[in-house]
Amino acid sequence: MTAFSTEGQSDPTVQPVPASVVEQVDAADVTLSNPKRAVISLGSNLGNRLETLQGAIDALEDTPGLRVKAVSPVYETEPWGIAPGSQPSYFNAVIVVKTTLPPSSLLERGQAIEEAFDRVREERWGPRTIDVDIVAYADVVSDDPVLTLPHPRAHERAFVLAPWHDVDPEAQLPGAGAVAELLAGVGRDGVLPRADLELRLPE
Repeated sequence: MTAFSTEGQSDPTVQPVPASVVEQVDAADVTLSNPKRAVISLGSNLGNRLETLQGAIDALEDTPGLRVKAVSPVYETEPWGIAPGSQPSYFNAVIVVKTTLPPSSLLERGQAIEEAFDRVREERWGPRTIDVDIVAYADVVSDDPVLTLPHPRAHERAFVLAPWHDVDPEAQLPGAGAVAELLAGVGRDGVLPRADLELRLPE
């Protein structure tokens, strides 16, 4: 793309496009060249849960080098790892994105979104306004303690597997197998589909 020329134009309101804008447009045009597919799990059990999930999706879409390609239905689940009834239930969803960000930068972006929504990390299994977890990134398998890929407990969590299966029935969890088979193995107990709620795919 090149700046427009005003030579020979009679309309005085037509202005040349600044070079800086041209550079931004050109950069944006190639932002998603050779993108990687990543799967992100979202959960919220404090405040306006649906609004918070949508806000996190919109914030991810606003991330340079990232596009949200699919958004799952909403599920309601009991909190994991604690006594039933001791915390509000969760709204959970899974989104599929395409991104040129490396896993470490995607993790940083997820943590920044959690912070923006006042996520507090006072206790393990504690309630949270928003949880943004990278479930899988392309076919990457890594035991890095900062970001283990795929998510080390994704294969046993129906609240991840069920919405993921909804948006990609043929999905594979790297190193663990087909999501459909993993979901069949753990079952859908305690994972309630909320057909009355809907998350929007960003425009």
